[in-house]
Amino acid sequence: MDLKWLTEFNAPAGHEQAMRRALLEELKNYAGVTTSIDRMGNVVAVKTGKGAEPRKRVMLSAHMDEVGLIVTSCTEDGFLRVAPVGGVDPRVIISKRVTVGDDKVPGIIGAMAIHLQSAADRQRVLGYSDIYVDIGAKKKDEAEAKAPKGTYICFDTDYVEFGDGYVSAKALDDRVGIFNLLRVLEDDYDCDVICVFASQEETGCRGSKGAAFALDPDMGIVLEGTTCNDLGDVPETLQVCNTGAGVCVSFMDGTSIANRNLFRHTVEVAEKNGLSCHVKRSVSGGNDGGSMQRARGGMPVVVLSVPCRYIHSPSSVVKYSDVESQLALTKALLKSI
Repeated sequence: MDLKWLTEFNAPAGHEQAMRRALLEELKNYAGVTTSIDRMGNVVAVKTGKGAEPRKRVMLSAHMDEVGLIVTSCTEDGFLRVAPVGGVDPRVIISKRVTVGDDKVPGIIGAMAIHLQSAADRQRVLGYSDIYVDIGAKKKDEAEAKAPKGTYICFDTDYVEFGDGYVSAKALDDRVGIFNLLRVLEDDYDCDVICVFASQEETGCRGSKGAAFALDPDMGIVLEGTTCNDLGDVPETLQVCNTGAGVCVSFMDGTSIANRNLFRHTVEVAEKNGLSCHVKRSVSGGNDGGSMQRARGGMPVVVLSVPCRYIHSPSSVVKYSDVESQLALTKALLKSI
């Protein structure tokens, strides 16, 4: 099991079966871990703590699903019309390779060639009504047979290591979190650790909401990838976080506000253990922390994010040292409870 292996699975929101099957098989190798699937399709892995009762019960969440597209119709000449699954900017997907459906029919995301666009066309952003997926079908019947309405489409992107410890792949948000949840379960803790491999985060944090309500833990930790925007021409104050600076801790985002005591404790644990860590500089985005924080009577939650360039695109980028930093801080935080 490695990060490359995890990014190669197609698991768009609401259709996480391949990822779920792989995780259930992988978790059979983990001693002392019990697994189950709940009604929302979350994989729940529980490792009982070594401490005396009553023990704290900590829910850790990372989402299985990824952004992608879904077929809405087929044109008479055999092209697929699509809608986004999750937040996918149409500007970043033109001419990218995709696979369509469980049979992984190859396709290309297309749009009108620049030679045929008017001056007005070139001044506006293409919307999904202007975009199609070409699977080489000659007519509508052929296209519908291969990709009926509701068929999921995923980006077809290779996992590539490049530069000074960087990785490019699809779905790094949140396969980095899945990777680290699995590695968290390799260790022992005094507290009970409940790892939720969540479904449908990209379409409204739906899986974690049901899991948090049913499990009713004492606190929550979210492992995710977050936008960093650390490009050379962006002022430092507008850079959300930075690759290579270690795991990013959020004080607030679009769906949750970190528990102040837990936030401070997390930063203190990082400092005490000499771990790379920095604080997110923007109130933006959202993740399973929001649904977990508001489940039942509520719970304290902290979000630990791997900075991710070009997030929600066919080719996102992380620095591997930040992935290791997220793991190290998560383990240290659990051992401090």
